[in-house]
Amino acid sequence: MLKRVGHLRWWIIALVMLGTIINYLTRSTLSVAAPTLTQELSLTPQQYSYITSAFQLGIMMQPVAGYILDLIRLRIGFALFATAWGIITIAHSLAGTWQGLAMLRGLLGFAEGVAHPGGLKVVAEWFPAKERGLAGGIYNIGASFGSMLAPPLVVWAILYYDWRAAFVITGVIALVWVVLWLLFYQSPDRHKAISDGERTYIRDGQERHLEATAARPSPLKILGQRNFWGIALPRFLADPTWGTLTFWMPLYLSTARGFDLKEIALFAWLPFVFADIGCLFGPAVVLWLQKRGISLIDARRWVFTLGAVLMTGIMFVGWVKSPFVAIGLLCLGAFAHQTLSVTVITLSSDLFRKNEVGTVTGMAGTFANLGVLLFSLAIGALVSTIGYEPFFVILGLLDLIAAVVLWTLVRAPKSTPEPAT
Repeated sequence: MLKRVGHLRWWIIALVMLGTIINYLTRSTLSVAAPTLTQELSLTPQQYSYITSAFQLGIMMQPVAGYILDLIRLRIGFALFATAWGIITIAHSLAGTWQGLAMLRGLLGFAEGVAHPGGLKVVAEWFPAKERGLAGGIYNIGASFGSMLAPPLVVWAILYYDWRAAFVITGVIALVWVVLWLLFYQSPDRHKAISDGERTYIRDGQERHLEATAARPSPLKILGQRNFWGIALPRFLADPTWGTLTFWMPLYLSTARGFDLKEIALFAWLPFVFADIGCLFGPAVVLWLQKRGISLIDARRWVFTLGAVLMTGIMFVGWVKSPFVAIGLLCLGAFAHQTLSVTVITLSSDLFRKNEVGTVTGMAGTFANLGVLLFSLAIGALVSTIGYEPFFVILGLLDLIAAVVLWTLVRAPKSTPEPAT
């Protein structure tokens, strides 16, 4: 049966995962280069927070990226945005002031905001309901793997060339992926390599009430739905963890734990390995719960709650004496975050029509990145006086609140059929 169905969809999601790896590699280049870059450009922690916040302001325009993808074909839209983020990353090498870096980061944030709306649209189009969680987890591996790849690659570029070369290298890699995307991606109804059996398998395994309509997605109508807020508010509360790991962890290891550049290259990637595991662990637990009679939406809520409980371990990062124990707790936090993050992100494709998924994911991403923005500004303004410890405690509590919000607001549509297991 599986042989007759085919497996092109898994190659497609692998291509999306590769794009997500490069997306997070390019956005993480700055944080790994930060100890060197801030010293060379004489940047203060507050100026650095303005630079990272500019990225968050840009990526908060995700609804625009998602709306564009819902209006034009995914293949061309994703290629245009990826080309832009590659060129903008290369342009970082020309910056000489924090203001210039901030402007480039804002533009990069807007271009890279396509990652989750685009990834979820691919999942919604290419996968039956019972496989969407795993597919979402696979492409989300790219987020942590890209962040994991950044420390050794960027440190190598700095040691052998300089920090500017690091941006050129990662930007060129993004442009290479655009070529691969244009060569190999098409929608299921247009792809020449897909079998009739696989096309039928995908179509028959999707919920009828979530099929795309000819109508344009209405942001105002989406804002009026409680399920949207049940996704957006938990992401607002949860995503500051990822922002802290991505933008501040190398500086934390350097300033608070005394790591030099080589030690950062040796250890800063470890939390993202555990984040990769979390991307697969979350969907696996959802499937395990479904096989025991728990509905799809409730299974996702329980897994989010499990991740929130595990996240409480990050509260102790700033208090432990051993830097290696601190790294271990950061690994636990990264694992817990991706366990819950991939779960709540995938809900967009469980609760909204295909022609709305990009817009919904983008709008929810705006709230997620608003949370990162506010948290990053708070760190930049207060870390010099109160240290990192209170921020880790707050991160451990935010996800517990997010779990309560998720259980309170999200409601499964009555017509949702449970996927076969």
